[in-house]
Amino acid sequence: MRIAVVGAGALGLYYGAILQKAGKDVYFLLRSDYEAICSQGITVNSVDGNFHLPKVKGFRTASEIGTVDLVLVGLKTFANHLYAELISPLVGSQTQIITLQNGLGNEENLADLFGEEKILGGVAFLCSNRVKPGVVQHLGEGRILLGEYVRESKSRTELIAAVFRDAGIDCRIVSDLQYSRWEKLVWNIPFNGLCALMLKPVESLLLFEPTRNLIIDIMGEVISAANAQSLKKNVPLSLAEKMVASSKRLGHYKPSMLIDRLEAHPLELDAIFGVPLRRAYEKGVQMPRVQQLFALLQLTEKD
Repeated sequence: MRIAVVGAGALGLYYGAILQKAGKDVYFLLRSDYEAICSQGITVNSVDGNFHLPKVKGFRTASEIGTVDLVLVGLKTFANHLYAELISPLVGSQTQIITLQNGLGNEENLADLFGEEKILGGVAFLCSNRVKPGVVQHLGEGRILLGEYVRESKSRTELIAAVFRDAGIDCRIVSDLQYSRWEKLVWNIPFNGLCALMLKPVESLLLFEPTRNLIIDIMGEVISAANAQSLKKNVPLSLAEKMVASSKRLGHYKPSMLIDRLEAHPLELDAIFGVPLRRAYEKGVQMPRVQQLFALLQLTEKD
């Protein structure tokens, strides 16, 4: 199976490197990091054991890679307007596309371009940072919840999940992809948003009672919005306290949106905030705290 990784940030490099290490045929679409990665390879410093890949198949353009069997999309969502340019040369009649991106709306955007039958979604629970070109710091987690966008094909998802599992990645098949997307947003919206706004790591927000309480309140709004979306089951309100408790062990972890702000990169605001807010509004659900956080983050983008 020929696998192309589109988006060579922390997520794309981590999963691509793990797959290559397990002997999979992986091709990396590289842009700004092309020179560094092709000359130095990929290094993963991980809680599960460090490793280095001295040689990787890196390419500047998708046309150099050609048609593949599986495309893993790890782009930051603010680059989604590049889908056609970066992915089209990789897609043939049998190609399958998995978006591992944050937020909502990515499967829909890919389906508009390539057809809904080709699209799957993977909700990645991964704590990792790109330290410098070709170097990833893996702090924990790594599991993927894999689901079909519209097609019901257990054999296809089982086959793809087996590829990840064979590489040692915990990949679980889910029957309701949108449930898993909203479940992740319960964490992503408050922690990514507040950490980026306040320029503080996770631990700082949890140690200060007012911000810890605010996180729980924001999580409650996201859960209410999720449960208005006709999911197969409700997201339990108890998830908020559970997530806060489990996040205490993350320490000084910097979520991706905080790193993007510190490095003066654009923020993934529409997929993580804009689309969920619009979907909540369509169902008559208000998320005032999320709306305020969204507005303040939009203001930081104008600096």
